[in-house]
Amino acid sequence: MNDLVQHWLDFWNGDLELAGKIVHDDFVWHVAPLSGGPQQNRAGRDELVEWVRESHQVMAGLKFSVDVGPISQEPFHAVRWLAEANGVSFHGTDVLRVRDGRIAEYWLNADSLWAAQQLGMVPS
Repeated sequence: MNDLVQHWLDFWNGDLELAGKIVHDDFVWHVAPLSGGPQQNRAGRDELVEWVRESHQVMAGLKFSVDVGPISQEPFHAVRWLAEANGVSFHGTDVLRVRDGRIAEYWLNADSLWAAQQLGMVPS
C-alpha cells in the first residue's frame, strides 16, 4: 500500500493530525446522504476532520481495515474497506483523486444504511 493511502487509513482510524499532511487545501468530497437522494458535495479539510471525529464518537472503537486495494491509476486510488466497532460492521469503497501529493477529491460509497440499522438509528 502506498504511503498516502496508508496515511488515509490511519487518519480514518483516528490519527486526525494527519489531515494537514494528506488532505489538499482545496479538498472536496462527495457522499450519498443516509436518507437517500442525490449525492451531497462538501468541501474543506476541517469539515472532514470533524466528520471523522464524530464517527468515532458515535461508534467507539471504530477501526477500518483494507479489504481490496489500493487499485491505482494516477491520479486516482480506490480502496474497498471494512469498518468495525463493538459488534457493528459495514463495508465501503473510497475513490481518491490526488493532486500535488495530497488528496484533493474523495468519493465515498458506503453501506451507511446497514450501519445505521445495526446502531438502531433507523428500523431494519
